Amino acid sequence: MKLTSEQILSVKGRGFLRNRGTDLFSGRVVARGSVFTAEQFRDLSILASTYGNGKLICTSRLSVEVPGIPFDQIEAAEAFAAAHDLHFGGTGAKVRPVAVCKGSTCVFGNFDTHALAQKIHDAYYLGWSEVKLPHKFKIGVGGCPNSCMKPSLNDFGVEGHKAPRLDPTLCRGCKECQVEKRCPVGAATLTDGKLVIREDACISCGVCTGKCPFGAVAAESETLYRIYIGGTWGKTTRMGSPLSRLVREEEILPILEKSLLWFKENGLPKERFGKAIDRVGLSVVEAALFDDGLLARREEILSK
Repeated sequence: MKLTSEQILSVKGRGFLRNRGTDLFSGRVVARGSVFTAEQFRDLSILASTYGNGKLICTSRLSVEVPGIPFDQIEAAEAFAAAHDLHFGGTGAKVRPVAVCKGSTCVFGNFDTHALAQKIHDAYYLGWSEVKLPHKFKIGVGGCPNSCMKPSLNDFGVEGHKAPRLDPTLCRGCKECQVEKRCPVGAATLTDGKLVIREDACISCGVCTGKCPFGAVAAESETLYRIYIGGTWGKTTRMGSPLSRLVREEEILPILEKSLLWFKENGLPKERFGKAIDRVGLSVVEAALFDDGLLARREEILSK
């Protein structure tokens, strides 16, 4: 029996996308903070072999799709997934699954990206699953300015930074300065026998922290976060706008929630966050994100 457009649409919001030219579907399985356990991967293999075509396909957003699922097997596939702590989803005009880099397991990682991504997943991917937005809202979490996860190309991006703390009294003017040697952008230089870090050139990547054997650049520099808003990549592109200052960890989730509330209240139907920012003005949006007025009206905005 040929499927109707209503049938196809009815399962899309549940994470099942029609395979082109067929009446089969790919079920998108979402990982909590981009992490699957070994047990979940084993269960995914059984799921793919039992209900799909035996293949697993990794998506660009770090989810896994099970292709080749017949329409009449979708409910059975959902039941199997639910029984094994697996969840289909990740589509529609709402908060999408969080994409995240490897974070603190990377030599350059400035913080535990997966821990933050899991908090965001629980609070906003799951917590806001019934909240309809003007358009999709993608979130990316990156551990450092290498930008492997490309936070600036997400509607909301988080990037970890470590600003070096230089104590010039501890600098011994070594012939081969380890801080100068390690700085990837040439911001750290020996000048007149003393280490200087140019603030206008430093990208606060954290690579130099703790590299001076005499402690001139402290290892315990505070992790701060660059927030990007309104990034998109695809048929239309927009680099995310960095907020005017780095923020502390406890500010991230409130700013994210205010971004979502602002977008829900001010975005036009089928308008991405970045387009709404450009239409209204970045300074207006940033002022709202650094104020608590949106949070005070949270219930009012969500009720619309």
